[in-house]
Amino acid sequence: MALDVNLSSIGLELGTGAVIGFIIGYAFKMVAKIVAVIVGLELALFSFLESRGILVVKWDRLSGGLIEATDVATASQPPSWMTSIISTLSVGAGFTGGFLVGFKKG
Repeated sequence: MALDVNLSSIGLELGTGAVIGFIIGYAFKMVAKIVAVIVGLELALFSFLESRGILVVKWDRLSGGLIEATDVATASQPPSWMTSIISTLSVGAGFTGGFLVGFKKG
């Protein structure tokens, strides 16, 4: 039983995954920048309002939720859809490469 490998099909899947990954990575970084600016402005506003005595912020509780969420995310098993995505290596490799390049360029 011989393994029939179509190199042009694998190349097409790899290239398509790379292009789609680049576009998504670029867009993701742009959205991440916007979210970071909004969160930074909110934290600055909270700090300003707290310094004026208008608002009381419990900073330890604010950061405690983020630390707990990180611990939960790193301790859990990957979802089944992630396993099926990884199993399609040719598209996944192209997508990952394109995503990283797009994220870096973004």
